[in-house]
Amino acid sequence: QVQLVESGGGLVQPGGSLRLSCAVSGFPLQYYAIGWFRQAPGKEREGVSCTSAIDDSIKYADSVKGRFTISRDNAKNTVYLQMNNLKPEDTAVYYCSAERYGSSACAEHTMDYWGKGTLVTISS
Repeated sequence: QVQLVESGGGLVQPGGSLRLSCAVSGFPLQYYAIGWFRQAPGKEREGVSCTSAIDDSIKYADSVKGRFTISRDNAKNTVYLQMNNLKPEDTAVYYCSAERYGSSACAEHTMDYWGKGTLVTISS
């Protein structure tokens, strides 16, 4: 059974940090690109970051470059999103997703599997 389970969300003050985890099961992580997406209240879902299955390439949205870092541990079947210097506009439900043999493009419509999301709230 394929599962992606996000964790690590919560309430943090502006300027704070969180590390999200995406634990995968039911498929070999090393063959899948993993993308982090987010959906803020009243807005469409957007891509945040993506790590490729076919090379070492990584992509970040312009809004998070220099603040967020994606990493993967294939042995632990887990992908992480380290989020630093968080801003109120980072408030959203964060989802991880997987695409078999995917590149770092991580287009939303090409992702094969999705988690249920974890809520991140940035507020003082």
